[in-house]
Amino acid sequence: MLQALEWKGRTLRFLDQTRLPREEVYIETEDYRDVVEAIKTLRIRGAPLIGVAAAYGVCLGAFEALKSDDFFAFLREVDADLRATRPTAVNLFWALDRMQRIWLPGESEGDWEDIVERLVEEAKTIDRENALLSERIARFGAGLLEDGDRVLTHCNTGPLACGGWGTALGAILWAVHREGKRLVVYADETRPLLQGARLTAFELQKAGIPVTLICDNMAGFLMSQGVITKVIVGADRIAMNGDVANKIGTYTVAVLARHHGIPFYVAAPLSSVDPKARSGADIPIEERGAEEVLSFGGVRVAPQVAVRNPAFDVTPAELVTALVTEEGVVYPPFGEKLERLKEGRRP
Repeated sequence: MLQALEWKGRTLRFLDQTRLPREEVYIETEDYRDVVEAIKTLRIRGAPLIGVAAAYGVCLGAFEALKSDDFFAFLREVDADLRATRPTAVNLFWALDRMQRIWLPGESEGDWEDIVERLVEEAKTIDRENALLSERIARFGAGLLEDGDRVLTHCNTGPLACGGWGTALGAILWAVHREGKRLVVYADETRPLLQGARLTAFELQKAGIPVTLICDNMAGFLMSQGVITKVIVGADRIAMNGDVANKIGTYTVAVLARHHGIPFYVAAPLSSVDPKARSGADIPIEERGAEEVLSFGGVRVAPQVAVRNPAFDVTPAELVTALVTEEGVVYPPFGEKLERLKEGRRP
């Protein structure tokens, strides 16, 4: 499996995902600002991985803060810069809140070096936990896939996006490589940045799993022909009622799956469940720049016209067959079950 990022002493090494699949380029940095820029520009992407990267970004900022006049004022700036990168992926804020619980109470202390050491340990813990959780999600998700299934997935949810096995794509990888199931995967291209074409197809090909690439607007036709038997996707944020925010186009796929009687599964860690969002209406949706739609690969493909470029959409809970978490598969109704899981109790 590709390693999307790695902590090396006082340096973060990460794979520049914007350059895949043409070349595999790793960037090493000691500057938290590079992490901020990488998250904004999708060099680092995928909700779980963004959380891990943000935690390590705080560590890089903390090392720099040791050289500043005001250690805690500098850390506040680091925290604010990281929080401003991507508004929809709640794992970012979940990880930064965990890191904040380390450094914020330390203002009454004087041992800045000790705080930095504890921050690094917490970031490593988040990283390890993320890998373990992805394995559990992959195992539970694989149980929903049957030998011979033809599975459609949207966007990218493998090791590149999540670390470890991944979430939705992790379920596919586990089903094939650990359970010996024969699956054919359909990856839609995922406009406008082609995460499905560039990343999901790339990861599946590397893993030796048969993959067929389709344009986003082909899914309905293939479903009507009986070609697709299951859909499994990831999530950037899940509301407490089970509404799911994921890459733009997910809602369309969910509607098509419901119309054709195809199960629609969502795989994500419980850290993606936002207790402050009672429904999808409470989830902020990131709008990205017009150039992502007007151009591709630096080449203009449309005239200079008005553009809407929401990066995510919200799929209503009633279209979700089940949620796959590290604590197991959750079936509707989701509300009370998600509340119990967030409180650490079995539903």
